[in-house]
Amino acid sequence: MSNYQFSIAQIQSTLVGARPMRLLQSLSRGLEALSYMSAQPGPVRLTDVAESLGVDKSNAAHLLKTLVAMGYAVQDDSRRYRPSDKLAGRRRIEHTLEEIVAVKEAWRGTLEALVAETGECAHLAVLVGPRVWYIDKVDSPLPLKVDHPIGALAPLHCTALGKAFLTFGAAQMPDDQPAYTPRSLTTRRALLDELGRTQTRGYAIDDEEFAHGVRCVARPIYDADGVMIAAIGVSGPSVRVTDARLRELGSIVSAAGQGGLQKEHTG
Repeated sequence: MSNYQFSIAQIQSTLVGARPMRLLQSLSRGLEALSYMSAQPGPVRLTDVAESLGVDKSNAAHLLKTLVAMGYAVQDDSRRYRPSDKLAGRRRIEHTLEEIVAVKEAWRGTLEALVAETGECAHLAVLVGPRVWYIDKVDSPLPLKVDHPIGALAPLHCTALGKAFLTFGAAQMPDDQPAYTPRSLTTRRALLDELGRTQTRGYAIDDEEFAHGVRCVARPIYDADGVMIAAIGVSGPSVRVTDARLRELGSIVSAAGQGGLQKEHTG
């Protein structure tokens, strides 16, 4: 069972105390949906939530989209839902070194497949406090390429890997958003708007925001409990990564699975 149940019970009691006459139906159903998801061992389907609440799938979808938009739920890459860490009674314990090593080994083949498919550099990173930490990479075979060395740290607000953690993981919004290039998002509003677009498209973008002439895409990797453990991405020089190519790379990275690439990415 998830560790969110106690926090939701607290929210419910607080709201009832504040509004003893009645709760709005939508708010009540939202709490019911969170309670249901919290009691499940892993992420749930839209149909599961609809059946639990006794509503049709359209209403359930609208409710879940609202919870995701408000940061109280997360939709993973399999289109299933779980409560976000925003409702945890305490912050989730960080992944162990053994888990990080395991994900590094498990996704090495995917990094190699991404480079073979795209010709660009592929990276794997984990969250370390307010930054991402590059734990593995496979270089591009081309003479002009991007280099983010293993062991390097990078900010969250202006990297695709960092935005993936801000959108789909447990990373906290940064207190400061310095400009690394003229394209860096330096206001909270601009960053929140971009994270909303990231949530919709399913992958994050760095549009020359961290380094001049470098564009990147990245997507989350989840552990067996549906918690984001790492981010995987592809980076390339902007002379090759045009707007159209950036979208194509986003589709390819989105289709990347453990051990290789799925065939559906060609759309």
